[in-house]
Amino acid sequence: MTSLANAKPAIVPAPLQSFVSNPATLRSTTHLPDEQSLARQILHNLQYQHYWTELQVHTQSPVTKEPLPRPLVSGLPPQRLYVHPDEQVELLKRADSRRKAGESSTLDVKAQPEREWILPTRLNEKWTLHRLADVFDAITMVPPASAAPATEQDSKANPWRTTKRVLLGTVDSDSTVVYYIVHDGVVKPRQN
Repeated sequence: MTSLANAKPAIVPAPLQSFVSNPATLRSTTHLPDEQSLARQILHNLQYQHYWTELQVHTQSPVTKEPLPRPLVSGLPPQRLYVHPDEQVELLKRADSRRKAGESSTLDVKAQPEREWILPTRLNEKWTLHRLADVFDAITMVPPASAAPATEQDSKANPWRTTKRVLLGTVDSDSTVVYYIVHDGVVKPRQN
């Protein structure tokens, strides 16, 4: 008979590990389990470290209904990630006229957040223009809204958003995540 003092403690997986590798959430798709768990890791990082909402993992193209080159994540950031330079000028003009009219005492320039595509990658992966083009060909300008009720913001298209973009979410071996905005094509540079 073994005593409780000699019993080995049970190994309990970390909460993130349980979330990322949960078999119930890894649907059978044409994507590798490693790609699916990477997408869930990025989703977890965005939700709990950066406070994104309406997050979901996409495995099928909203354009062709075929499997995506790899699972993508979409969601709504707490603030706008990219403001087109011409839109920035327009926002400044509106804020200045509100300030001059006495409606505000500051130049409060804040663009409403937009849904974004996120491409989960690992730091050691080699990405070519061809691979990125395959991703851009399979997505829409703005990710489709989640199953949640549509908001007024969802129905209004941003006229300044003229090219597709993804947020490249790159994970290092130590679980550090870095995000880069990648546009499909050439975009006007920002003015400082």
